[in-house]
Amino acid sequence: MTPLRSSRSDVTPLRSGEGLRVALLTYSTKPRGGVVHTLALAEALAALGVDVTVWTLGRGGDAGFFRPVDPAVTVRIVPLPEIDGETVGERVLRSIAVLGSAFTGTYDVVHAQDCISANAVRARVRTVHHLDHFTTPQLAACHERAIVEPETHVCVSDAVAAELAAGWGITATVVPNGVHAERFAAAVPAERPAPYVLTVGGIEPRKGSLELLEAFARMRTPGVELVIAGGETVFDHRAYRAAWERRAAELGVAPVVLGTVADDALPPLVAGAGVFAFPSVKEGFGIAAMEALAAGVPLVLSDLPVFRETFAGAAAFASGPQALAAALDGALARPDPARRAAGRALAARYTWASAAARHLDLYRSL
Repeated sequence: MTPLRSSRSDVTPLRSGEGLRVALLTYSTKPRGGVVHTLALAEALAALGVDVTVWTLGRGGDAGFFRPVDPAVTVRIVPLPEIDGETVGERVLRSIAVLGSAFTGTYDVVHAQDCISANAVRARVRTVHHLDHFTTPQLAACHERAIVEPETHVCVSDAVAAELAAGWGITATVVPNGVHAERFAAAVPAERPAPYVLTVGGIEPRKGSLELLEAFARMRTPGVELVIAGGETVFDHRAYRAAWERRAAELGVAPVVLGTVADDALPPLVAGAGVFAFPSVKEGFGIAAMEALAAGVPLVLSDLPVFRETFAGAAAFASGPQALAAALDGALARPDPARRAAGRALAARYTWASAAARHLDLYRSL
């Protein structure tokens, strides 16, 4: 089945959302891609006159999101205390139950952004950011229900929509993400003691962290750091992280692991990078990669269909540690002003105002 693609993201039609009440649901207050998407979309919808409420879980005592939210958006954070020794499956089931029991209100559209929130409430609309393959039974069941039960689906790229069509026979409306390009284009680069390769997303299997580590050890550019930012997630990646740390010791490299970076510190960190590496094995769009382009930073991506769809002509693609190392070295050694200009122009096309207008069209059609 052919995905229904919205019109190009560089066109922003005028819409009025007055009188429409929408609930957007996400699973966390941390700066993960789906949460970044939810807040930006909510604010852009509110600017169109939509009455928007964002519902989420406040894990470990969190009483607010990772950044301030426009006061035009109503925020409902449901406390989810930590429980020592809780397995991932148990945490997922408890998250679903707690959010579902707290959710209340009358809305014209209930729009879930992930499998936890789509299981917690009867969501009419579900955004499928990317498709995962889980071995934990509770997660696998959560993932399946969150795909088959909502009646309307949105995907952020044609590649994910094609996966949804092939695997489930579902036709999704494709609305690409936006990016706050102006924040990153205007950022003053952060100063660090050495040039650095930057990646955002933490240390986990989906982000290709081990492959990037292997590639960094093979790089020929002297005096370069590997800096890793982000990484808040509900999943337990401790075993993978331990394997990553052992491999780093074997390779004799010492990456700089920053963890979660404050929202106002992220644009300078990105703008100061010599090259941005994004070797993910699974993505739906790549907001962090688009932010790097907005900052004028060379971008090296894993060679995935979703990245070819979105970033062709503005980034380098490489698969495997040796090819990735060569691409990173090349980006540092040979600046490409034409590609940099193409990247900035590409990022400027993807606005949240445009994404919100297309969501509003979809909501009205329901």
